[in-house]
Amino acid sequence: MSSDSTPSGTAPTPPAPPPSSAAPPPAQPPSSPFRHEETGRDEVRQFVLPLLARIEKTAPPARTDALETAARAVLTILADERSHGDGEWARAMRDWQDARIRKVVRRARGAEWRRASELPGITVTGAAAEVRVYPPVPLGGWPKELAKLQVSGTELADPEPPGPPAAGVPVLWLNPGVGMSAGKAMAQAGHGAQLAWWELGDAEREAWAANGFALAVRTAPKDHWESLVAAGFPVVRDAGFTEIPAGSPTVVATHPSFPR
Repeated sequence: MSSDSTPSGTAPTPPAPPPSSAAPPPAQPPSSPFRHEETGRDEVRQFVLPLLARIEKTAPPARTDALETAARAVLTILADERSHGDGEWARAMRDWQDARIRKVVRRARGAEWRRASELPGITVTGAAAEVRVYPPVPLGGWPKELAKLQVSGTELADPEPPGPPAAGVPVLWLNPGVGMSAGKAMAQAGHGAQLAWWELGDAEREAWAANGFALAVRTAPKDHWESLVAAGFPVVRDAGFTEIPAGSPTVVATHPSFPR
């Protein structure tokens, strides 16, 4: 499922929405794309970050596990040394982040997964989920091993409702009023994780990476969602290409280092 986002907001909060007297956010790190005007992002060449979910017929992963693993996969490639400096993926990563942060989630099983795993990329595992992330490709320039794979049909369920997030981990809060397929929600969770990453300084990023990018994805309580959106935290707003209306807020990203 493809997804595109427009970042909004500044810096976030812990899991519960803050009071109206919450302190203003700190200055954004120089690398944050929030410092740049959104105008012009559509005029540059567009790239997409491919995400491939392994979904076997006999043992599909739980939905929340897949969403969290997809978000961690995005963070993993953002932090990878090949994505920086003179690394082999650095140019593609820069070009992708200069445009809209498009992500497309496809699914594979069996031989399809094995063939796709031979392409350069990183496989991230969750409790049972496996998601492989690849360096960005031009919007119309997918490798043939990935281009032929399905986008739709990525439907997953949680056997039981996920419990509350673990204390002290970043949380990506999903909009309780927007229905999304699992593939769409995986891409949106990836957007939210990326917005949180952009807001962090080097020390916070290193600490998160050292912790294996631990995070939680949860649906926000209905009575807290509007407060989260209005609080000035990073918010993913969908571009409206698939499933939901343009401009819809889909994810609010929080992190323990953001002001309370």
